[in-house]
Amino acid sequence: MKHFSAQYIFTGDASPLKRGIVSVDNDGTIVAVKDSGDNHTERPSAEFHNGIIIPGFVNCHCHLELSHMKGYLPPGKGLADFLRNFRTKRDSRYESMLFSAAEADREMYSAGVVLCADICNSHTTFDIKKKSRISYINLLEVFGLQPEKAGRGMEEILQLASIARDYNIPFSIVPHAAYSISLPLFRLLRKHTENNIITSFHFMETEAEKSFLKYYDGPLKESFHESDLLPAHPELVSDHVSAVLDEITPSGSLILVHNTFVDRNTIRKLRSRENLYWCLCPRANLHIENRVPPLDLLTAEDCRIVIGTDSLASNKSLDILEELKVLQAYYPEIPLQDLVKWATFNGAMALRQENNYGNISSGKKPGLLLLQDVDLQNMKLLPESRVKRLA
Repeated sequence: MKHFSAQYIFTGDASPLKRGIVSVDNDGTIVAVKDSGDNHTERPSAEFHNGIIIPGFVNCHCHLELSHMKGYLPPGKGLADFLRNFRTKRDSRYESMLFSAAEADREMYSAGVVLCADICNSHTTFDIKKKSRISYINLLEVFGLQPEKAGRGMEEILQLASIARDYNIPFSIVPHAAYSISLPLFRLLRKHTENNIITSFHFMETEAEKSFLKYYDGPLKESFHESDLLPAHPELVSDHVSAVLDEITPSGSLILVHNTFVDRNTIRKLRSRENLYWCLCPRANLHIENRVPPLDLLTAEDCRIVIGTDSLASNKSLDILEELKVLQAYYPEIPLQDLVKWATFNGAMALRQENNYGNISSGKKPGLLLLQDVDLQNMKLLPESRVKRLA
């Protein structure tokens, strides 16, 4: 057994403990958390560290299989252009994808991630995730605009689900986005996902989504047309709210991803959806749209926030701490304790893994990180802030 202490312990879901002590079994299970009341007495077996002890990070949105596209796509030109470049420049060589994904998995673990919801369009990464020290939940993603091809799209994703089942890995079948799925495919998907434990949905990532759904016009239409993906007779949801409330299963957690252009009216209309979480990937949003989500609005509306990294096609690294630094830079009024809670406890709740991850409490195995080089006086992250794994 090991004992760890630091200036502060952020348990994930409770008030910080000043100079508390966390006792951990050899397999990483938390045995006890002691509040010393700031009267920490040195004990021979205790390791005292300079910084803040926090639970392991939870990445609620990742695309591990796109890791080979790091640095391929130019920044700041909007989602329609990003998708256009993605389709033309994507390197699908298996060896390249496999090597890059394995390296990204190792780097994500080193950066403190213990649990990850990962989008899958193929089985490329299943072997990597089966052997990984990170616990993965695999979200098998469905998309397709051609109404007449809805049945084929469903068959293809069910084949991928069969492979995931053979691997004995946890998975859910999930829709991609309101702008990328025909109504017939949405409705087929709902029949197959009525008992989903977790669903994710790319949501209001660009302003162009609204014009595409409402008027069937704008940059997204042009992008799909250039790639010969545009149906002659589209059948689309009318708006984002109807997509969530009418076409997506109401069961389990729903993680809305990106939210870069979400507005107050949309947020309030979605309040009736239970177990709703809002996932922010600010560095990807800056790369694609040169904009971060309206965090002030989301917090004012008491939204449950979680954190993701998106992919290396839109990000420099799969590092949750770097996402928190960006959010703090744009919204310095957000307490550090809240940022950590979103990246740990809230993430575990969204992924229905709160019995093991997300907070430091007896009987759980959340991983322990030491948050170093922090402004402890003002409780702020610094550019040089970093994490070190303790357990």
